[in-house]
Amino acid sequence: MNDKGAGMRIGRRPGRRILVIGGVLAALAAVAVLAWFLAHRGGAGDSQGPGGRRGRPATTVGVATATQADVPVILDALGTVTPAATVTVRPQVSGVITEILFREGQMVRRGQPLAIIDRRPLQMALMQAEGTLARDAAQLANARLTLTRYKTLQAQDSIARQDVDTQDALARQLAGTVTADRAAVGTARLNLGYSRITAPVSGRVGLRVVDVGNYIGAGDSNGLVVLTQVAPIDVAFTLPQDDVARVQARAAQAVLPVAALDRTRTVSLGHGRFSTLDNRIDPTTGTVRAKARFDNGNGALFPAQFVNVHLQLDTLKAAVVVPVTAVRAGSDGAYVWLLKSDRTVTRRKIVPGPTQADKAVVSQGLKPGERVITEGGDRLTEGGKVQLAGDRPARGGGQGQHGGRRRRGGQAGGGGGAPGGSG
Repeated sequence: MNDKGAGMRIGRRPGRRILVIGGVLAALAAVAVLAWFLAHRGGAGDSQGPGGRRGRPATTVGVATATQADVPVILDALGTVTPAATVTVRPQVSGVITEILFREGQMVRRGQPLAIIDRRPLQMALMQAEGTLARDAAQLANARLTLTRYKTLQAQDSIARQDVDTQDALARQLAGTVTADRAAVGTARLNLGYSRITAPVSGRVGLRVVDVGNYIGAGDSNGLVVLTQVAPIDVAFTLPQDDVARVQARAAQAVLPVAALDRTRTVSLGHGRFSTLDNRIDPTTGTVRAKARFDNGNGALFPAQFVNVHLQLDTLKAAVVVPVTAVRAGSDGAYVWLLKSDRTVTRRKIVPGPTQADKAVVSQGLKPGERVITEGGDRLTEGGKVQLAGDRPARGGGQGQHGGRRRRGGQAGGGGGAPGGSG
């Protein structure tokens, strides 16, 4: 029994060894197959070129060339059109309005008559003042003649000195009265002129408050009509307090042009010049009020209208310009994707400058003529391959293999034909 059991154990040992050796060989074979597969897969990916690493397709991107241009430095703001002068036309004398000499909304000139107040009471007042002046002037002439006689009698010692002094005082009193009468006549004439209400400034009249036949008082709070000066006209806007120093420095050197645009920023309403800044900063908003003057010859700017203001602060000469979409923001600052000649890209740090519309200025980090990526930059990596939108797609590997097979077949056929030809 012992011999038989020992024989069975001895017979099992070779079988186990065979199984272990087979398992090891199978594992080695699997590792070799996997290594061969990975090696051939990597080689195929590298041979595809435009696909980049591991056979990924090349990213299609948009490209633009950095150029040089003169770029204006513009400050944008929201402004309100403000008339250079707003006047409520009030009469300076009281009376009944007999004539209205303007149309609502009409453009008038300074000194142009707007309305007439009944002149008859004012003419009567002038006549009364002139009559009083004539009476007092005659009394003054008589008093002075009497004074001359008294002085002659005093020289002959025929009259008391007191009578001469009294007559002299009377003549002086009447002279003062005549002066006051002359002032009354001037006032009456002035009031008669005020019966003709004229425009104090040139501008556009609004809707009239009173009509013909109404009585209007001197200095009436409502007045006759409101007159606004629209040519020239001002635009009031606000600027951040950080721009105050730059604006003051540039305004002291040159005239700063200002453009007014409509609500959509597409239609230009006029071009003017910067006037001044306010004398204080609003602490609640951190802004300062500013004003620009426009000629407004075409009347495009209307009082109390909201407009978009472009204040041209400076002009950058021969600045490097790229599309705004080319400039990207990273954790370490702004950068662009630079396209190399071998259709690979590299990341380039830049110092951005002012941005205007669809163009961005690059102060440092880019030269004119270099090409940057404008579209598709989100999928790029350092050194990655790209293709442009106008490039033809690369041919597939299968076609290349078939072509290789055909070439190999042709060579074989050629080799086989040689003996036949020799024969």
